[in-house]
Amino acid sequence: MGALSSLRVLDLTQVLAGPYCTMLLADMGADVVKIERPGGDLIRPNPPFVESAQEEAYGGYFQSVNRGKRSLELDLEAERDREAFLSLVEEADVVVENYRAGTMERFDLGYETLAEHNPELIYSSIRGFGDPRTGETHRQGQPSFDLVAQALGGVMEITGQEDGPPTKVGPGIGDLFTATLNCVGILAALHHRERTGEGQYVDTAMYDAMISMTERAIYQHSYTGEAPTRQGNSHPTLFPYDAFEAADGHVVIAAFGSNHWNALCETMDRPDLAAEYPDASSRLGSRETLRAAILEWTRERTCDEICDALEGRVPVAPVQNTADIFDDPHVHAREMLVPVVQPGADREVEIAGSPIKMSETPPRPRGRAPLLDEHREEVLEDAVRAAESD
Repeated sequence: MGALSSLRVLDLTQVLAGPYCTMLLADMGADVVKIERPGGDLIRPNPPFVESAQEEAYGGYFQSVNRGKRSLELDLEAERDREAFLSLVEEADVVVENYRAGTMERFDLGYETLAEHNPELIYSSIRGFGDPRTGETHRQGQPSFDLVAQALGGVMEITGQEDGPPTKVGPGIGDLFTATLNCVGILAALHHRERTGEGQYVDTAMYDAMISMTERAIYQHSYTGEAPTRQGNSHPTLFPYDAFEAADGHVVIAAFGSNHWNALCETMDRPDLAAEYPDASSRLGSRETLRAAILEWTRERTCDEICDALEGRVPVAPVQNTADIFDDPHVHAREMLVPVVQPGADREVEIAGSPIKMSETPPRPRGRAPLLDEHREEVLEDAVRAAESD
């Protein structure tokens, strides 16, 4: 039994942001019914596949963020399917959608309509630029994806090497961070409902979320009047806090505190550096000189040798790829790689586990992603039984 095992969520989302939000809820035990448009979620056919796109029901993209959900295919343009959806809304706790602003209203299924059918409903939207209900702007109605959110929100401008172009962060943080914040908003709204009986509207915008994500750049600009820009892997106010080349890869070292700095200098057999640069400001002011000195030491050693010398005294780690992650016993001990069935393939696949750990109701992926419309009969029958019991 998960912490949210009594929760019924109707998930009208697709692609990444919305499905990741409802995946978090499903991992914590919520019954998430994925309401899919005719033909299903756009990312069902996206690669990668184990072997055959023709044989396998969906690719890794869909599997990863839709695990543990049930699927029902509905055409909200059709009156019969709208009625079926409204019957589900009457017994639901949460509805989540990530259409453009105004789309649900076009179906006559906007928040106000659904709240008439279920006043205690939590209605949540994830959009590129938010919903007019919570602050109207000229951008609403425009399409947005992770790349657009990272560009507008300042993430790309502060990511990359100093002499390089603006760079997108690898994972889709425009989607993932927005989704996580939306999940927080849903849980807060549920807590409010428990105390008051009131449902409400929860709105999270990708552009807003990226401004929250770049919080350091926002206050830096306000304090200094200057727009922060790219400076590689280094930190604007701390040193050493950077990536350094090793004989066989790269390591990161975060020794900006004096205790860690002294331990690093001792390990490098450079007591002169500890004496000459005893405080944070002197180290920051001479970052290029000190970076060269640290590189002289790291380049002569492997990542393992550097980590063995510093671990336990100085924050240090190798820069890992996914093969390294799959080999790391820590990852397996923390159950961060979870096997699931891949329909149509002859072996299981592994997806990322839940980073939320709870002692009594541990979140976990609850099985594979659904086949399209796999749960039609049981979901609609549940709605009929619930209506009869009322």
